[in-house]
Amino acid sequence: MYFLTRELYFPSVERSSPEGLVAVGGDLSAERLMLAYRSGIFPWFEDDEPILWWSPPRRMVLFHGELKVSKSMRNILNRGIFRVTSNTAFNDVITSCRHIEREGQDGTWITGEMVEAYCRLHELGLARSYEVWQDQELVGGLYGVDLGHVFCGESMFSKVPNASKAAFIALARQLEREGYALLDCQVHNSHLESLGAREISRETFIKILTETQGL
Repeated sequence: MYFLTRELYFPSVERSSPEGLVAVGGDLSAERLMLAYRSGIFPWFEDDEPILWWSPPRRMVLFHGELKVSKSMRNILNRGIFRVTSNTAFNDVITSCRHIEREGQDGTWITGEMVEAYCRLHELGLARSYEVWQDQELVGGLYGVDLGHVFCGESMFSKVPNASKAAFIALARQLEREGYALLDCQVHNSHLESLGAREISRETFIKILTETQGL
């Protein structure tokens, strides 16, 4: 196991544990976070743990052109039930992601330290949010880190049915218009799979990430 120091460095993801744990410790400075994401690594830990850095052996991603929108979801979007905005309430979105109750989870991995860190990234133009509104109330949204050509989704929330889907679809469509190679969804879940995301190997993900950073 590699323990980070003050040096701005991460070991190769090939040296990670079978589960994908790359390193322990360090900090959540903007510089270290961006180095991590550009290396295919992200932080994931709880309040009572040191900072844990991960690069799982299988990566859930949505490729350009593979978004799936069901007939029922298209109908919801066409009816104008939701209003979707971008970067108008980043702090509210990440705070909602932190506090929303999730089935099968006792708490959240979005610590107060992480909220502060990602808000700093947003202030630097390195993270963005999508907000979903219904009758002037924030009912859903998501946020993530923007690497240019690859967007790394971090978390989403929904207070009413389909709100997080509306945010995801809006983001995916915007990334397609801007020519992004993929949307990184990190780890598998059935919700993302229903929207077109699929798993690829870490090696393939790192290769795409490296190629797009050269653009």
